[in-house]
Amino acid sequence: MPKFTKEIIQTSPNATGLTDPNSSYSWSEIDEILNRCANLILDSSLGKKRRVAVFAENAAQTAFAHLGALIGGASSVPVNFHLKTEEAAYILEDSETELLFVGPETVERGLLAARQTGVKQVIGWQCEASEGLLDWDEWLASGSSDDPPDEVTPLPNLLYTSGTTGQPKGTELPPTMFAGGSSMSDHIEGLRRSGFAEFGTHLVVGPMYHTGPLSGMRLLALGIPSVILGQFDAETTLAAIQQHKTETSVMVPTHFVRLLALPDETKDKYDISSMKLAAHTGAKCPVDVMRSMIEWWGPIFRDAYGASEVGTVCAITSEEWLEHEGSVGRTIPPFSALVLDDEFNTLPPNTEGRLFFRDATGRGIVYPNDTEKTVLANPEPGLFTLGEIGYIDNDGYVFITDRHSDMVVSGGVNIYPAEAEQILIEHPDVADVGCIGIPHPDLGEELKALVIATNPDTPPSSDDLSHWLKDRLTHYKCPRSYEIVNSLLRNTMGKINKRTLRDTYLDGRLD
Repeated sequence: MPKFTKEIIQTSPNATGLTDPNSSYSWSEIDEILNRCANLILDSSLGKKRRVAVFAENAAQTAFAHLGALIGGASSVPVNFHLKTEEAAYILEDSETELLFVGPETVERGLLAARQTGVKQVIGWQCEASEGLLDWDEWLASGSSDDPPDEVTPLPNLLYTSGTTGQPKGTELPPTMFAGGSSMSDHIEGLRRSGFAEFGTHLVVGPMYHTGPLSGMRLLALGIPSVILGQFDAETTLAAIQQHKTETSVMVPTHFVRLLALPDETKDKYDISSMKLAAHTGAKCPVDVMRSMIEWWGPIFRDAYGASEVGTVCAITSEEWLEHEGSVGRTIPPFSALVLDDEFNTLPPNTEGRLFFRDATGRGIVYPNDTEKTVLANPEPGLFTLGEIGYIDNDGYVFITDRHSDMVVSGGVNIYPAEAEQILIEHPDVADVGCIGIPHPDLGEELKALVIATNPDTPPSSDDLSHWLKDRLTHYKCPRSYEIVNSLLRNTMGKINKRTLRDTYLDGRLD
């Protein structure tokens, strides 16, 4: 374990450092587990890119696998635990993963994906014995508990984010989100500059395949206690805050919506006064939701707007937000914001247009395995867009008003309509299909499929389309509703303007 925990182990070896829904671990136990995990990963043959993948639901072991990889000089790849076998296999192959960690909920899919891609080492916790699977506890027992060498260079995570074509793209955790360093000591010093580092116990409420929860989990490497929750439940979250006196967390708007939806008598049961900082990310938060959260929890929120590819590009505190309601904040170094028209001319303040950002380092968006998509993502070196329409006010605060891209953000999760469209169009009763995002009171947006039937007299039912898609695509990527229409407003080139289609549908003007 890095030097940071030695003081903790010497002074409070039996104090709880990590808690999940099923167990808790003392600092001395954490030290031994991470040492063994890191040493085993160091000794593993992982290829030039040294990639290990973690395909598991939230659990202490999920954190140990990611942190063990970090300390062991490997790049961990978080794999969305909802993915089907074929989708997971694509990520394992594209990332050149050599070692895979799985949990009890993903072991079957993980083993199949590993066999398809030639991953020879699969390690699982709380799983029944299976051919090709090595038990986590047995694996750990074979490793040394000695401190791993400090001079190992920490490597960033490789994150997968879907593209508009439906093909996920791997992107390394950017420098703005990764502490870097040539050794773990350097890395720890970088982590100390995190805005969370000055506070106490951190609460992980989101799935650890997302950037925010994954970054929050790394606070354990600073000796900051962590509480990891499983599937989100609003009351369970309040209970955890009260029980563990957590001080920080990372949440998305859907978490806020569901917390606010609790009955007042339920909210009043719990003391949440220990919370000092709540980072909000994942999607723009509705004004009334953020205002209500500030009224309830106090001005402890820090909104972070950005993407996995670049990290946080804009940030705003609660105090600033109350003065600029609805803003996602001002840019933070090394980024600057500008609004351009369709000919890439710069627009003046308070004028709506395409929102772009300039990275002063020249990095911009990088997809290591896809040079073509990297070039497309950056119209010029260091200039990129996250697909939004917006404006910048006279004080430099950025406001998001719409999305130029097709992406739908539902419950803080990015959903790309093309994935569902490419499968639905193969249904024999579907002549054409377009998926759009429409407002949803809880999730912010939901994906809706607008379908033209092959035979208008016998159109497919919603249940039929739903079953067809869910047998072939991860459930959260599937539309929540379906509607038969007569037109998708394709232009003479056969293209759909999704913004026009959505607006026409919401106005009730779509035939």
